[in-house]
Amino acid sequence: MTSKKRVLLKVVLLGDSFVGKTSLMNQYAIKKFSNQYKATIGADFMTKEVMVGDQVVVLQIWDTAGQERYQSLNAAFYRGADCCVLVFDLTAQKTFKSLDNWKEEFLFQASPRNPENFPFVVLGNKIDLENREVTTKRAQAWCQSKNNIPYFETSAKDATNLEQAFQTIASNTLKQASQGTDVELYHDFPEPIVFGENDESKSSAKRCSC
Repeated sequence: MTSKKRVLLKVVLLGDSFVGKTSLMNQYAIKKFSNQYKATIGADFMTKEVMVGDQVVVLQIWDTAGQERYQSLNAAFYRGADCCVLVFDLTAQKTFKSLDNWKEEFLFQASPRNPENFPFVVLGNKIDLENREVTTKRAQAWCQSKNNIPYFETSAKDATNLEQAFQTIASNTLKQASQGTDVELYHDFPEPIVFGENDESKSSAKRCSC
């Protein structure tokens, strides 16, 4: 029996610290949320398999550090990205104002072949909070001025609009990538190894300590 071909797409999350990039990734990929904040150092990633039509798509979602002192490390993780997701905090206007810088930094470091049509998506996070500082109208206007970037207001806490956002990310990215020559097709992906609680000590020797 022949297995379905799977397309691997690299998605990079960018935005200031505290906007919820890690929480969004965790909520979407493994349906977990924590109120405790832990800054990302360098980058981390998770994968999730989705269907776009009859195509199996594996999203490799990269969570990057928002702190300025780690941005030189982030540049290496931008390369080879198929989509960039710009994230801001609806309750912190300064994080919205940073979107221009993040977009320009990504395009400079990643150097995509077709920067004018490179797929971006914007997420206004923390819609579950009441003290918002950025209106929907203002965010939509910014996205429209940047070649009509898709915009979603999300909550990493209760998963509001996450499925819709990442489905759009997958479909738009697949469409754009299919027009080029960089789409990678794979057969027989290995099943992920899941360690139980009793296997924690056994797995520690296999983990990178760097």
